[in-house]
Order: sequence, then C-alpha cells, then structure tokens
Amino acid sequence: MNDLVAQWAAVAGESAAARAIGAELIARWSEPHRRYHTLGHLRAVLAAIEPLAGHAADPVAVRLAAWFHDAVYDGRPGWDEERSAQLAASRLARLIAPPAPSLTDQGRPDGSAPPVSSAGEVRSPGVARPADGGSRRSPGGARPATGPLDGRRVAEVARLVRLTAGHDPAPGDRDGEVLCDADLAVLAGPGYDAYARAVRQEYRHVPDDAFRAGRARVLDGLLALPSLYRTPPARERWEAAARRNLRAELAELRDGG
Repeated sequence: MNDLVAQWAAVAGESAAARAIGAELIARWSEPHRRYHTLGHLRAVLAAIEPLAGHAADPVAVRLAAWFHDAVYDGRPGWDEERSAQLAASRLARLIAPPAPSLTDQGRPDGSAPPVSSAGEVRSPGVARPADGGSRRSPGGARPATGPLDGRRVAEVARLVRLTAGHDPAPGDRDGEVLCDADLAVLAGPGYDAYARAVRQEYRHVPDDAFRAGRARVLDGLLALPSLYRTPPARERWEAAARRNLRAELAELRDGG
C-alpha cells in the first residue's frame, strides 16, 4: 500500500487535501464487490504507463486519470466512466492552488507602492528578472510535464477518464493513446486467464449463455481492429501476445467454455 501512497503523492502532492483524496481512491479501489477492477489493476495500469510516458503530452494528467478511471465501478459500462470523470473533476478541483496576489495588489509592508523599473515594470525586492528577459513558460508555451494542478489539467484528466469507456482516442491524442494502451496492457500479459476469470466474476449476475455471446462480440471487435494499441512502444511490446490471448479466449467461448 505504501507504494501507491507514494505514487499518488508524486502526482497530487502531500497536502492534507491530497492525502484525503488518495485515501478515498484507495478505499474505492478496494471495494469488496470488485474482482478485476481492483488495486492490482490500478498498479498494473500505473506501471504500464511508464514505458509509454515519453509519448504523452502531459504524463501527469495521464497518471492522474489512471487513478480515477475506474474509481467508480458498478459494472455499468459508460455510466461508470462518466461518474469516475465527475469524481475526478470534483476531487481535483480541491487541489487547485488559488492564484498568488499580484505585487500591485500587495503593495509594500509600509503601504507604499512597490518599486517600478525604468521600463515601467513592477518589481519585488529579491526577485530577479529571468536572465533572458523573457517569460517563465516552457518552450513553445507547452504544458510542463510536472507542476501544479490548474483548471485545464483537471479538465484533461476528466476527458481522459471518459475516453476509457471506448478506448478509441482520436488520431494525435497522445495522452489518450497512452492511457488507453496502458489500460489494455493486460490483454498481453501472462496473467490473461486470471484476468478473464475475474471479468466473468464481475458479471456473475449475467447468465452464462448471455455472457459468452456478449464477451465474444467484444473480442471479435478487438481482433477486427487494425491495431489494438496506438503508441509505437505498446504495439512493439504487446500487440502479438494480446492477439494470441484474445484468439485463445474466443475459441474457448465458442466451444462453450
């Protein structure tokens, strides 16, 4: 459990609010009705993100989305992802730091106006201007890979969570491609049989014949895709093994297994 606490702190911080949200998420992923969508799945998705993270535009948002993507799980496809996205937006909004007051708002301790440079800029004692005279934004205005939460990043996390309902990111959606590939990495793993059994347990309320038919449709749809994975590293690592596993399960389902 300490490994998850540390991973959460790395992306959300260590404030009291962040710790409370992390504890809530771990409790949600530990709910007794879960069989596949458990802490084990969360750990697996977080681990699968790492070799793909270089492909992401905002790997912090991707990691946060992994924490929330099945945080609400009631076995209702689409509904679960929507509620999980709403949870992400609600909880992460608590972690947005308020904007720092400007120097013109603050003034000086004695009530006088702050010093002004010859160029008309307000300056604060002890705060140096960037050596290049430019802004402190990252090159090209791109969002840095780390840093505080803001409204745009929270919205991106919620969008990514919703995307896991269909695992169909648009071309060029680098964050979506990484999250969806990481979520589907289980298809290629040596524990595929255990994964398939756990999925059946989560749908144990569905009669066998109906489950086999529905599951076969899902597998047929996956196998019909030109590629199961969107990122080059994922295709190289997992595509061939995932297709073998899917074909084996599909054959078993059609044999009445």
